[in-house]
Amino acid sequence: MAHDPGAKTFTVTLSISKADYERLYRGQARTVLARDSQGTTLQFPALSLRQFLSHDGIHGTFVIRVNNNNRLLDIRRQGG
Repeated sequence: MAHDPGAKTFTVTLSISKADYERLYRGQARTVLARDSQGTTLQFPALSLRQFLSHDGIHGTFVIRVNNNNRLLDIRRQGG
């Protein structure tokens, strides 16, 4: 993770079934909307979650970092 002094972090818990993610992947939707632990609504590219897809979908708690312009810097699974 590169250092960005203006970066903001958000923690979200996701539970996306494999079927729902496949619809995102096929382009039927391009973004994911999630609410963080403080109630802030985030919107980010669905493809940014591809690395976390397992046989049963995407499940877990994730830390999302954005820059000063609210552009996605990275997403990582919390605790892993």
